[in-house]
Amino acid sequence: MHATLYPTPLNSFRAAVNAGEFLITAEVMPPKGGNPAHMVKMAQLLKGRVHAVNITDGSRAVLRMCPLAASMILLQQGVEPICQVACRDRNRIGLQADLMGAHALGIRNILALTGDPVKAGDHPDCKGVFDLEAVRLLKVIDKMNRGFDCNDQPLTDGATDLFVGAAVDPQCASWSGLQQRFERKLEAGAQFFQSQLVTDFDRLEKFMAQIVAGTNKPILVGIFLLKSAKNAQFINRCVPGVNIPQHIIDRLAAAKDPLEEGMKIAAEQIQHARQLCHGVHMMAVKREDLIPPILDMAGIAPLSASHAVTVGV
Repeated sequence: MHATLYPTPLNSFRAAVNAGEFLITAEVMPPKGGNPAHMVKMAQLLKGRVHAVNITDGSRAVLRMCPLAASMILLQQGVEPICQVACRDRNRIGLQADLMGAHALGIRNILALTGDPVKAGDHPDCKGVFDLEAVRLLKVIDKMNRGFDCNDQPLTDGATDLFVGAAVDPQCASWSGLQQRFERKLEAGAQFFQSQLVTDFDRLEKFMAQIVAGTNKPILVGIFLLKSAKNAQFINRCVPGVNIPQHIIDRLAAAKDPLEEGMKIAAEQIQHARQLCHGVHMMAVKREDLIPPILDMAGIAPLSASHAVTVGV
């Protein structure tokens, strides 16, 4: 088979992790429909500013294009994806099949997730699968990278080479639960962690000092662009596990330009996170174009050419 049929993987994100750089990722949602033009446009605006772009897998259990296809589209556009893989919708056969496909397509970065419950989304009557959850999925990927399927049978056509991360929530109400879950994901093979949006930086500092210290795996703190007080209240109501404090909502409500104030808040949070963590994971739903100016406001320079999310030679 001709070599050009095999896409060239992009490994800028893995290289930046290994080099100990301050990491920047951003989240882009796949389209709801067959036209990926808006997703591609938003992702292209992030070139040179982020190390990789997360493609969500039915975030909030809301129907979107599958992340494998969306990630491949971005890869073809020279944007390095982090393909999110949730356990909600597929059993272990389907999950392993997709992971082998991701490797073959040149998609190397995976974020292993349990997935939001179906009741939270736009198809509340459908059946959740949850054959695995995030820790077991991490273990499966580790096996696949060593050349075996989840039943310890050889992958006769070659092992995968997937750089896998996991989610973490430093603001989890249960401190012991947070520690246990983090340690289990670490032991299962997570190479990096991306967090839920964080607003309590005292709690984050405690998490970094008492749980993360000495683990040698990067933590990317979730920074969310809040567009208005109403937007913040919607997120509190509809996004599981999120609690935006009232003082931030009041600040947005009092602002003459709530969107600009939201950008300022995000930039301040990036500056705070930079003192505590290894990177930031930017979320600006439908306004990904504002991520570069937010990074500018926070004093984050564009990436060097060697680590931008453009196609290598």
